[in-house]
Amino acid sequence: MQKYNAFEVLTLRFRQCYAVRVGNHSWHLHVFSMGVLRWVLLAVAIGAILAPGAHLLELPNKLALDGHLWLAVQQTLYRGWGPFIGAPTEVAGLALSLSLAVWPRTRRRWPWLLAGAAYAVMIGVFFVFNAPVNAAVAGWTSATLPADWEEYRLQWEAGHALSALLSFVALFAVLRGCFAARRVL
Repeated sequence: MQKYNAFEVLTLRFRQCYAVRVGNHSWHLHVFSMGVLRWVLLAVAIGAILAPGAHLLELPNKLALDGHLWLAVQQTLYRGWGPFIGAPTEVAGLALSLSLAVWPRTRRRWPWLLAGAAYAVMIGVFFVFNAPVNAAVAGWTSATLPADWEEYRLQWEAGHALSALLSFVALFAVLRGCFAARRVL
């Protein structure tokens, strides 16, 4: 058996396991198959559609609220959702769809690229539409509600409506990619 010095790394592929050797030590790394990545991405895509879809469904009722009630809803009901629900699913969706797009054995790349583009635009929509409103609303009180609060509300709701549309596009692309693979669904 040949010995490897500390600077040489040998990667061997044996079924779905990679053996990495450095010196006299070896590690076996089990690698996810494309099917597992597709299942995980499908679960992420379903998770990513939930919050924007809920915002879209509540849009007519939120537009009917007066300023003080709308501010109370914004500051209490939606506190803490973004860092735990929105951002992780969108970033994971972007990473997983791009991973599947560049996977060497991928035959049809367009569904994964479309899903990745939808998630990237969703992240951009958040920073353009929703983040400025969230920052402004955080410092408001009922007494300091500005006269143009309806413009902030419309911007916030439009951002979430666009995110809902993009999450539907991403879910469609993921489902299309899974059906094309015929191994997941």
